[in-house]
Amino acid sequence: MTIRLHDTSARQIRDFIPLTPGCVSIYLCGATVQAAPHIGHVRSYLNFDIMRRWLVYRGYEVTFVRNVTDIDDKIIWKSAEQNRPWWSIGYENERAFNDGYDALGCLPPTYEPRATGHITEMVEMMRGLIERGHAYEADGNVYFDVRSFPGYLQLSNQNLDELRQPSGEGETGKRDQRDFAMWKAAKPGEPSWETPWGRGRPGWHLECSAMAHKYLGEAFDIHGGGIDLIFPHHENEIAQAKGFGDEFARYWVHNAWVTMSGEKMSKSLGNSVLVSEMVKQWRPIVLRYYLGTPHYRSMIEYSEEALREAESAFARIEGFIQRVVEKAGGVVEPAPEVPLAFAEAMDDDLGVPQALAIVHTTVRQGNSALAADDKEAAVARLAELRAMLGVLGLDPLDPHWAGEADRGEDLHGVVDTLVRLVLQQREAARGRKDWATADAIRDQLQQSGLVVEDGPDGPRWTLGPR
Repeated sequence: MTIRLHDTSARQIRDFIPLTPGCVSIYLCGATVQAAPHIGHVRSYLNFDIMRRWLVYRGYEVTFVRNVTDIDDKIIWKSAEQNRPWWSIGYENERAFNDGYDALGCLPPTYEPRATGHITEMVEMMRGLIERGHAYEADGNVYFDVRSFPGYLQLSNQNLDELRQPSGEGETGKRDQRDFAMWKAAKPGEPSWETPWGRGRPGWHLECSAMAHKYLGEAFDIHGGGIDLIFPHHENEIAQAKGFGDEFARYWVHNAWVTMSGEKMSKSLGNSVLVSEMVKQWRPIVLRYYLGTPHYRSMIEYSEEALREAESAFARIEGFIQRVVEKAGGVVEPAPEVPLAFAEAMDDDLGVPQALAIVHTTVRQGNSALAADDKEAAVARLAELRAMLGVLGLDPLDPHWAGEADRGEDLHGVVDTLVRLVLQQREAARGRKDWATADAIRDQLQQSGLVVEDGPDGPRWTLGPR
């Protein structure tokens, strides 16, 4: 059995690796920390968090590297705008990113290197590229000679003769305008580091090539990032790493964007939704459901309506879990294995939408078992459900989400007491066959956002969709 992943360079589904115990190494392009994260930023790490969880379930030991770009043109511009040190801006936003990842239940990376901590490795890579004829120095800058690398642009399937390489301010002395900067000569007032070619700072592409080499060696399994990074960032990473002599990444996996009105969510476009604000309006586990359950290669069009649908869908899952736990008189442990159909979906290019369909089928089967008062079958379905939700990071009984449950416990207790008083009035009306009053009470509760279900153990209520 194999896991299949979409190969960006070949534009097709390819076999990944045989499912035998072993190690998988992943490098994910992390945050450029010039500003706090919006939900489009965290979507990427969510997708790869699910990939990582699935590989661990399948028996792999995963080494996961997610870098931090803490020096960049945008950070320097922000520093000038705000009259603050560049490192202060970077550190503040790095913490905001990690808070966002943690709020949405993402596992921490194995290593999280900062670019500024790896200048030595970058210098060594540039020195090696110059010695091999792939790079040159000009006016204190160091450029990669794109014509020296025959495999350039194979990932994005572009024609070099038609290429228009993005250029940066101060990039003088190029032999070819398509050559890209690995090192930028120092400018007055900007941060800089000493090198054999003078003081300066690294280019974005060099940072990732050097850090991937440092933590994962000459070859690793999966390189991930957003689809917008395919060119120029990932093409330039490949050129640097392979020009240096590395095999580099065996597979490339790119996630799609979160969009608003068809446009990529971006601070520069003024259409971003900050994670810190979203977690005040929506439960983090619902946000994870919303951002993590579409296929990683599918665009997510942001809307309040879509979030409400996600909230409603997850409420059905939680409602079933709560009913079975009450019926069983305690927590039901996850099953040792997920259902076969779920596993087949996940093995096929991380087919989370198809796997999620199995989740909801299991919930329906479990609810049918509850309606038939078949406790054993209901408990079995819950055990399967918890195994699947654990892979997706969506198990509400997981200790990570305990804090979220605790925050709402006191308020829930007060509401529960009040609702039960109303439900007693409804039961009294039903007892005297006053159906009109009973239905009116139920309708009033529903208008307040509560759903009342009548079962063999009496009525129970849950929060309905917004």
